[in-house]
Amino acid sequence: APLLPVCLRRPESSERRKLLEDEARLCGSVDYPRSAATSAESPPRHRPSTSPCGRRHRLQSTMKKKVLLMGKSGSGKTSMRSIIFADYLARDTTRLSPTIDVEYSSVQFLGNLHLHLWDCGGQDDFYKNYLDNMRDHIFRSVELLVYVFDIEHFEAVDLKQFEAVAEALDQHSPDALVFVLLHKMDLVAEEERSLVFRERESLINECTRNLAVRVKCFPSSIWDETLYRAWSQIVYSLVPNTKLLEDNLNDFCKICGSDEVVLFESTTFLVIAHCEDGSKHSDVHRFEKISNIIKQFKLSCRKAQASFEGMVVQNSRFTAFFNLFTSNTCIMVIVSDTDIQPASIQLNIDAAKPHFESLIPQTQM
Repeated sequence: APLLPVCLRRPESSERRKLLEDEARLCGSVDYPRSAATSAESPPRHRPSTSPCGRRHRLQSTMKKKVLLMGKSGSGKTSMRSIIFADYLARDTTRLSPTIDVEYSSVQFLGNLHLHLWDCGGQDDFYKNYLDNMRDHIFRSVELLVYVFDIEHFEAVDLKQFEAVAEALDQHSPDALVFVLLHKMDLVAEEERSLVFRERESLINECTRNLAVRVKCFPSSIWDETLYRAWSQIVYSLVPNTKLLEDNLNDFCKICGSDEVVLFESTTFLVIAHCEDGSKHSDVHRFEKISNIIKQFKLSCRKAQASFEGMVVQNSRFTAFFNLFTSNTCIMVIVSDTDIQPASIQLNIDAAKPHFESLIPQTQM
């Protein structure tokens, strides 16, 4: 049958008012005047909303976070930044040159979260300038400081320098988080790493004992998964709605009958949320290992001019699904129950995409 043309008409004022009232009941964002002097034709007055609709709109506005990356020259700051945010392989970082003064870069993360990275050169003259002449410019409005120590060159003068930086941050951005990475841990004998890390961590905590800033230490190396573990925790602290994501992931995990569900950011493959069924796992670094493996595989696909969309790994003990999920995330679902068909898991993943797309804030165009 031929298609009939559809006539569209502008609704009458009473109809428009009814539509707006219906919308107001859903979102709670419209305040209608009730005085007799107000005409029925008057447009509604808007007020700030505390409803879920209003909160979601505020989340969707661009969030900018200032992140300082500091440490002594040669400690590995630029190398780790290039691996996490610029898709470098560890072996490619040897051609990077030392940072001169401050290098600024903006990284878009999870759609509307923009990380303004200030990679600060680590030469002594630069630090003197940061602390004496640029103190307010460098340390004002900082959301997070990532301070990198070279584990092989951990000396008293390095601690003094860190203490001076922490005091400047405490003065200008007392609410900032401080993450200290004890880097190049691969150069320490494996049986000694835990002891060396605890000793250095104790000295660092002593430096900041009387300051308001909160410090958390991580061991790291560009040659294993520890780098992804540290940066996953760093980024996790910046994502505004991780609790909401984890609650919804937990519901999704139960619906699927899965053992574990992990949500990754699709560009960096850093873990931003996860849930599990309560069973104990022997490998506490499994997420970071997967991040590293999948990112390397994605880079290999790119070199072969192929696009990565997902994979399924199956053996006698479990089935692992790894899929592109929302526009900014990937999801991994682990299922050990052999009675659950892979096709049903895939259907659940596809069905959940629109819901999680609404939970994760998007960049407004």
